[in-house]
Amino acid sequence: MKVGIIGLGLIGGSMAIDLKRKGFAEEVLGVEAEPVNMAAAEKIGLVDRVVSFEECVDISDVVVLAVPVGAAVRMLPQVLDRYAAMAEDVRAGKVVMDVCSTKEHLARSVKYHPMRRHYVASHPMAGTEYSGPWAAMPGLFDGHACIICDSEESAPKAVRTVENLYGCLNMRTIYMNASNHDVHTAYVSHISHVTSFALALTVLDKEKDEKHIFDLASGGFSSTVRLAKSSPDMWTPILSQNRENVLHVMDTYIEKMNAFREAIADGDEDKVRSLIEEANRIRRIIR
Repeated sequence: MKVGIIGLGLIGGSMAIDLKRKGFAEEVLGVEAEPVNMAAAEKIGLVDRVVSFEECVDISDVVVLAVPVGAAVRMLPQVLDRYAAMAEDVRAGKVVMDVCSTKEHLARSVKYHPMRRHYVASHPMAGTEYSGPWAAMPGLFDGHACIICDSEESAPKAVRTVENLYGCLNMRTIYMNASNHDVHTAYVSHISHVTSFALALTVLDKEKDEKHIFDLASGGFSSTVRLAKSSPDMWTPILSQNRENVLHVMDTYIEKMNAFREAIADGDEDKVRSLIEEANRIRRIIR
């Protein structure tokens, strides 16, 4: 099994480490457009060798698009176009998958492509706030959920290959359609990043006048604002492509913030307590 990973950052690099370490891939090929990242990936030894996009697609059994979703939307049709130009026996068994945080735009970009069944849409729900090949680590995916979208649009053999890949990474698989995926990730992932970015901007603005704010910051602040360190190259296209869902969640979030603001402004301790107790119900879901 040759696995080609396009994009050697946190997710792509961590996949490269574990797919080779756990024996899923005999050889891991890498594609990286950023020269500094490419040199780092080679020096660290994330992949067996770095190749061109074209060579990666042509010789890999599985191609993983681990690039920002804006780039993935452009690359996915290009991969399938190269599959279409291959002899049938050469492309048989070839699979291209993505690991992006939004799915509807990707799904639409290849909906009518003749090679659509070679593509499996997936999203491993794992990561950190860090980016680049230096952030890659073994065991990143252990125990986390992986979402496979629109599996009925993919060839059963292609889906099994991707299921086996994520099984090797010790992930549990969930199935849903692309539209539902984007709604759910807006709630559990995208809004968390937006609020963290906003909180960081708020504190940075205040820090201009109050020099000791960061000296007083404790673990609670650090954990809340941690996501604000995330890459703008990755999150700008995510928030753009999932705009409608993110805006809906933001409106709900602002409504809840206003409820807290009004209760605090009115000195209504019973209302504040009630809101906090209602929020405490999250303990039943997240432990």
